[in-house]
Amino acid sequence: MNKGQSQNIEMVVEEVVRINMPTEYGMFELVAFDDKSTKKTLFALTKGSWESEEPILVRVHSSCITGDIIGSLRCDCGPQLQAAMKKVEEVGKGVVIYIEQEGRGIGFLNKMKAYKLQEQGFDTVEANLNLGFEADQREYKAVAQALQLLGVQKIRLMSNNPLKQEALEKNGLNVVENVTLEIEANEYNNFYLKTKRDKMGHILFQHGLK
Repeated sequence: MNKGQSQNIEMVVEEVVRINMPTEYGMFELVAFDDKSTKKTLFALTKGSWESEEPILVRVHSSCITGDIIGSLRCDCGPQLQAAMKKVEEVGKGVVIYIEQEGRGIGFLNKMKAYKLQEQGFDTVEANLNLGFEADQREYKAVAQALQLLGVQKIRLMSNNPLKQEALEKNGLNVVENVTLEIEANEYNNFYLKTKRDKMGHILFQHGLK
């Protein structure tokens, strides 16, 4: 977000607390933000320091209970989160934003309903639409403001999703590079990844994808 813009945009995010966070991928700082527009908490896992105009490695990761916590093979979310943390550790500086937008914004229970439809032959886009939602309902205003508060203006975005880049840029961030995070496909997520590639425009070339 440009400095001039911040004066004209209502801030919905404020920093609450930050702590040291040792992980198996390295030492980070975990910063919690209060999103007043959604009454939810937004987290940023940060490492290192940077100048205001320096392009910073950033991952914007929507919560995925099944992939991030349970280790589900139905998606590539958990491995993407881990890969992003490893890249930040390798570079020595960067940010991983973790935002509660389960199932591309439809919530955990509805995501499970969408999974049930997928078991009946729907793809992930068709399932969301069948439930009365958009294919992707996520929004990134709070993310952009959290990054602004962290002093990040230029981003090297770790994502396979061009629409995420567009959404961040609409919220005032400057995405100078897209860094793909391709994860090896498996028998359980192959159809899901093909749908993301063919229907949602994700950049997947890709390891094991049929």
